[in-house]
Amino acid sequence: MSEPKSVEVFKTNVNERVHARQLVALLQQHFPGSRINFDLDDCDKVLRVEGHNLRAGKVMDLVQENGFHCRILE
Repeated sequence: MSEPKSVEVFKTNVNERVHARQLVALLQQHFPGSRINFDLDDCDKVLRVEGHNLRAGKVMDLVQENGFHCRILE
């Protein structure tokens, strides 16, 4: 039986669509099969990741290693 899908939502400071696309591509390499998108129109510049075997800490690390702030949205 596969692990259930989970959803993680993060607050970021990503403003540019080009950066959002780069980060989505990077995250999809680490979490293949996941649905990943940014809502840059939201005041929190929301990153939403939906999939199996998600690790919020890894998502935050990858985004931060690329120069952006990222934390779980409360």
